Amino acid sequence: MIMSRIEAPRDEDTGNLLDRLRAGLPTGAVLSDPGVTASYANDMASFCAAGTPAAVVLPRTVEQVQHVMRTACELRVPVVPQGARTGLSGAANASDGCIVLSLTKMDRILEINPVDRVAVVEPGVINATLSRAVEEHGLCYPPDPSSWEMCTIGGNIGTASGGLCCVKYGVTAEYILGLDVVLADGRLMSTGRRTAKGVAGYDLTRLFVGSEGSLGIVVRATLALRPKPPQQLVLAAEFASAAEACDAVCRIMTGGHVPSLLELMDRTTVKAVNDLAHMGLPESTEALLLAAFDTPDPAADLGAVGALCEAAGATQVVPADDAAESELLLKARRLSLTALEAVKGTTMIDDVCVPRSRLGEMLEGIERIAEKYRLTIGVCAHAGDGNTHPTVCFDAQDPDESRRARESFDEIMALGLELGGTITGEHGVGVLKKEWLARELGPVAVEMQRAVKQVFDPLGILNPGKVF
Repeated sequence: MIMSRIEAPRDEDTGNLLDRLRAGLPTGAVLSDPGVTASYANDMASFCAAGTPAAVVLPRTVEQVQHVMRTACELRVPVVPQGARTGLSGAANASDGCIVLSLTKMDRILEINPVDRVAVVEPGVINATLSRAVEEHGLCYPPDPSSWEMCTIGGNIGTASGGLCCVKYGVTAEYILGLDVVLADGRLMSTGRRTAKGVAGYDLTRLFVGSEGSLGIVVRATLALRPKPPQQLVLAAEFASAAEACDAVCRIMTGGHVPSLLELMDRTTVKAVNDLAHMGLPESTEALLLAAFDTPDPAADLGAVGALCEAAGATQVVPADDAAESELLLKARRLSLTALEAVKGTTMIDDVCVPRSRLGEMLEGIERIAEKYRLTIGVCAHAGDGNTHPTVCFDAQDPDESRRARESFDEIMALGLELGGTITGEHGVGVLKKEWLARELGPVAVEMQRAVKQVFDPLGILNPGKVF
């Protein structure tokens, strides 16, 4: 019902839109050349339709974002906010006749406060850039998605992204203290706080985290920081089956250990990484488990976890001797998705999350699905929090293989729900999973969420066609 209020603009309407936008923006901030705007049409997700934008706007200030939203509201033009477009759900895909609002030029770190342990940043700041900047103050910003060298803080907030360290430090939502948000009508609203505590009113900050740009445009964020931990050391354990590796994960968590990282790569993923980067990972293994500790005595912690891995059936346990060797192992894990894409040229990357106790069942089920659909499906996982990334490799030029890829993807999501999990742990809903959202939430929750959307965006101009 919200969507029906927006119609694709006519040529004369587009001309009026461009004139109105340029009247309040500096030269070069509005892009309208079709060859240029087309490059902003989509993120990195497969099987997600993308439309043709009427314009791409590159604001540098909050006031410029407000001008864009006021113009869009008055002319009833949809707005699709974007960061670096590294997302994997189609949440940043353009719709026909929309304004793509790319926030990558708003990339200033405005404040780093070691006493309050906060940073204040604009949405276009690259995750890795922030991490390195706060490190100079003896602090760290823990959320570290695999794309951290490219993805932006605004994009991380929009999709509530996770990363490799979630098992110990949690996800992006746990580090967002406050936000400045431009609403659909151009008003500026501040949420949250910069204090260590605060319970005044409803938690609107958390509401915006993971909303995929459907409720407002984040233009500034106050982030919680932590003291920089000691250098972590990594252990690699080989297993003859994924079930044994998952058993090791359960033993580690039951034993009360708090690793800074606990990641799993299956045989297909290990081979893909070796093929891409020639890293010499053990291809004889069925599952490779990486565990890391950043405690004062990481070697002792790795020794205890290594013993648990051996008890679970590990065929070999190799702790890294130093930071350089540890970083090499982490590089292999970060290359997983890129390596799997090289297998067939196209991938569908799922992020189904299940309870840790059901992780083994999830991996066994994915193997059965791969056999059923005659496809290569590699799995890398944030095993410490049950977040799996089954990656379907296929040839997009083969219609039958593409069909099987899509069907297998859906079956993996169904399996995750059957095991008490969720259809998305960190990538978001976007276009790719919107049909599955209702299945997970149920009709009452969907009705309430749509009501929230109506309050913040009564005209339905913010990222239409996403989430719902």
